[in-house]
Amino acid sequence: MLFSWMFIPFFFQVPILMCSYSSNECLVRINYSLYGKGNIVIAGFFPAFAVYPLDKTTDWRMITFTQDIMVEFKLKNYQCILAMKFAIEEINSNPYLLPNTSLGFEVHNVPYGQKNTLASVFCSLSGLSHGIPNYRYKTERNSAAVLTGPSWAISEYIGTLLDLYKFPQFTFGPFDTILSEQRQFASLYQVAPKDTSLAVGIVSLMLHFHWIWVGLFIIDDHRGAQTLSDLRSQMDKNGVCIAFVEMILVSRGSFLAKSWKNKVQILDSSANVIVIYGDSDSLLSLIVNIKQKLLTWKVWVLNSHWDNSKFDEYFMLDSLHGALIFSHHNKEIIHFTDFIQTVNPSKYPEDIYLHLLWHKFFNCSFLRKDCKLMDNCLPNASLGFLPGNIFDMAMSEESHNVYNAVYAVAHSLHEMTLNQVQFQTQEGKEMVFSPWQLHHFLKNAELINPAGDPVVLDWKRKSHAEYDILNFWNFPKGLGLNVKVGTFFPNAPEGQKLSLSNHMIQWATGLTEIPQSLCSERCHPGFRKSHQEGKAACCFDCTPCPENEISNETSMDQCVTCPETHYANTEKSHCLQKTVTFLAYDDPLGKLLTFISLSFSSLTTVVLGVFLKHRDTPIVKANNRALSYILLITLTLCFLCPFLFIGHPSTTTCILQQNIFGLLFSVALSAVLAKTITVVIAFKITAPGRARRWMLVSRAPNFIIPISTTIQVVLSGIWLATSPPFVDKDAHSEQKHIIIICNKGSAIAFHCILGYLGTLALGSYLTAFLSRNLPDTFNEAKVLAFSMLVFCSVWITFLPVYHSTKGKVTVAMEIFSILASSTSLLGIIFAPKCYIILLRPERNSLYHIRDRTYARMKNLKT
Repeated sequence: MLFSWMFIPFFFQVPILMCSYSSNECLVRINYSLYGKGNIVIAGFFPAFAVYPLDKTTDWRMITFTQDIMVEFKLKNYQCILAMKFAIEEINSNPYLLPNTSLGFEVHNVPYGQKNTLASVFCSLSGLSHGIPNYRYKTERNSAAVLTGPSWAISEYIGTLLDLYKFPQFTFGPFDTILSEQRQFASLYQVAPKDTSLAVGIVSLMLHFHWIWVGLFIIDDHRGAQTLSDLRSQMDKNGVCIAFVEMILVSRGSFLAKSWKNKVQILDSSANVIVIYGDSDSLLSLIVNIKQKLLTWKVWVLNSHWDNSKFDEYFMLDSLHGALIFSHHNKEIIHFTDFIQTVNPSKYPEDIYLHLLWHKFFNCSFLRKDCKLMDNCLPNASLGFLPGNIFDMAMSEESHNVYNAVYAVAHSLHEMTLNQVQFQTQEGKEMVFSPWQLHHFLKNAELINPAGDPVVLDWKRKSHAEYDILNFWNFPKGLGLNVKVGTFFPNAPEGQKLSLSNHMIQWATGLTEIPQSLCSERCHPGFRKSHQEGKAACCFDCTPCPENEISNETSMDQCVTCPETHYANTEKSHCLQKTVTFLAYDDPLGKLLTFISLSFSSLTTVVLGVFLKHRDTPIVKANNRALSYILLITLTLCFLCPFLFIGHPSTTTCILQQNIFGLLFSVALSAVLAKTITVVIAFKITAPGRARRWMLVSRAPNFIIPISTTIQVVLSGIWLATSPPFVDKDAHSEQKHIIIICNKGSAIAFHCILGYLGTLALGSYLTAFLSRNLPDTFNEAKVLAFSMLVFCSVWITFLPVYHSTKGKVTVAMEIFSILASSTSLLGIIFAPKCYIILLRPERNSLYHIRDRTYARMKNLKT
């Protein structure tokens, strides 16, 4: 027989046997079957190896054994066989479990295809080398259950037959909720825990590392569709976007005939994180077609059902180094690693698998005809000598499930034994049962395995799976370690479900920091996201925050408006506390206005003193001396009025500000009006009658002041009774300050007062203007008219400026208007008089008046 070994391309990871049909002795032995003695037998169907054509241009499904073939041994599945052996040996050595009963086992390789798989099952059920339906060869062994997996295709093929006989079947592959809910296989039990929280765990991992732009490779079957739906729901809920979704057909041979040119280009996406859901066999085409891509910068997030040897077999170098794997959380099975260390061809000479492994890896001589070892082996060799990427000593999930399934069968058999002993009439009679009788005990089985993990077979009572998060270390090439770096417990409180040790994670080759996976770069604080039309929510532009709005985190959807008591800093990343301020005496503007107010009030006092000192002179007596005194005293108080506006406002000052201002200016303007009317009465009435004479004698113009003042008092009273001024805060006029101001209360009342003052000023101006040309040495009509013109101009200018300014400037503008209008009255009315009194005293005499009057009358005659 010709017998040779081949290395697969790139780096050899698993043993490959090439045989030919012309000498088929070894090939027959490779049709792997293994038996263990026992009264009750548990059968297992494992895909221990797979057959491929050497010429990959040929469709392997059409191959016949007249061509050369390639046999691939699946060492991960072989660990499941060892787990089955270990569990049975452990149970047989336990005197308290199934006493006086020994468990045996049958192990069969699962060939490709439903027809060949069912043929193997018939052989097992018949007890013959060739299967005969509905026939059982007489044998001392009593079959109790069948283990199938890890793929659902295998379990479905076998389950279709076993369900006809109500034969208990245990699948150790991934849990399938849909099949359990639809009750397609009443005799099938799923050992694996539910994966209903896997999507939540994956999205929690994305959020932990801020990965919001993710690609998906999902197997195209009902499990993949359900997983995709769960992932979409969780991603949408948490703001994670899908860069692309690629559904992969579940076909082992698809890579031989289907072009992946367009699909591989998807890997050039800007998404640096790719989630792959499926098993190694189902997605073999994906692995093969991206093997030539050096995607060392990608982060792969995988579900637990992967064979690491596949990655090393088909990927260049360390493409999956740094991958994160979700694996079901299981406690360590004591002594399992020690058991594997002792496994060798001498201990289990009937196991052809071990002979082949020892021949390949430990340089043992090999008898090709029987596929058995002879001599020259490495002394004390064990499976523990193999690299982790070839054979992992840690128990896999599938092996855990196999271990638990064996214990579930053993405990159910134990319960059945106790039940039979209770009703048995003859002692010592051997337990006899049909496999279907075991269902009653299996459905109610709840046990704790020797490691302390609960085992529940009823899918409705299964709890959500807990996950270990493993980091795949494969640098240097061949290391093949799955290092636990975190956990995910779906039943833990919010915020405590995911636990990760970031410092333990080794990222993909070439990355020293946590990789980023974004469609758009994050918006820095001070900017908000502006979504791009027609693209995913994770694709956006960054727009600066508007005035007085901030974003203090990265990639905020909306900017946040600062409260009134705060303002945004220059970078618009924080709100800073505003400073409380007002027009204070120590402000430069406050100091200036205070100085002007005191200066002019002092000057007015000096003018009053001058008038009092020269009270008997003609210029002082002219136009009612008492009105001049009243006007000067009022102007002095008007110049002191700004002190009500400067300093910290209070309720008292706010009430007094506008009312005192209105009252004083009412007195001042009514005094000017009275002086104007006095001029008109004195010079316009040339032939006075009794009434006119009474007006001159009774000094009727003097009643103008109390009447005008009374009207002003009434207006102020109405204002205070309806809506009085109050202390208020202005948080908007200045960005960094909150200004304490006096709110006018009723704007209508304030403007009514200004309107009333304007009416007095306008009346004084018109009266003075009409009498401006009357002849007399000390006629004040002209200066009164001009002073009222300036006064009106000041307040007309004040109104638009007052309404266009805010904060302290508004207060300063009102003070400036008060000072300017008071200065106009003082300067225009009294400055010429003071000039004559102090600098031209000769003009302030009766002789000078007579001379000017005589000269004017002479000129009129001529």
